[in-house]
Amino acid sequence: MTNRRRLLAGVAGGGSLALLAACHQKWKLDPQDIDMRGHLPDLAFTMTDAETGKTVTAADYLGRIVILYFGYTNCPDVCPLTLYEMTKILKSLGAKAGDVRFLFVTVDPLRDTLPVLAKYIGLYHTPEFVGLRGTHAELQALASRFHAGFSVHPSSNPADYTVTHTAAAYVFNRHGKAEFICAGLSAKAPDIAGITRDLRHLVETDRV
Repeated sequence: MTNRRRLLAGVAGGGSLALLAACHQKWKLDPQDIDMRGHLPDLAFTMTDAETGKTVTAADYLGRIVILYFGYTNCPDVCPLTLYEMTKILKSLGAKAGDVRFLFVTVDPLRDTLPVLAKYIGLYHTPEFVGLRGTHAELQALASRFHAGFSVHPSSNPADYTVTHTAAAYVFNRHGKAEFICAGLSAKAPDIAGITRDLRHLVETDRV
């Protein structure tokens, strides 16, 4: 089984991705970033922007580097860690951060209403963060497109309400084409400098 097939199997099962690595055709990726160029479909979705309440599609983000992430606002650890590390990465990019959008797609739309999601994203004070909420069909379509695994088991008892989700972030270039998967943002010691370097390369080059 190839590294990419192992990766996709790990994504679908929500398993650890940090041990996988690959070299990009044009530049050597950080070991926590896995080359997916030509191995995943182009970015495509229809969702609702939590802040504006408007329907958005992948076309609205063409021209920018897009980082796609599946999570939920009640996540106790992985999501907050990922968003915290992403704020540091975007800050490191300086003015170039404006060319990036981090799309946080909730896998728990039952609890993550638009106001709840908008408030959660606002806590990070990062203009490049966008909270997206979809219908069950829209969410399933997007997750299936990129082999992202998630499950939600509602309960009236908050202690028994369980959610699992893929912890990886999918990175797309300005043309909506998959470039790599960032698998280490929620690790104990993510290589922020290396991940930033990979994103900076995409921001500074117009790859088709």
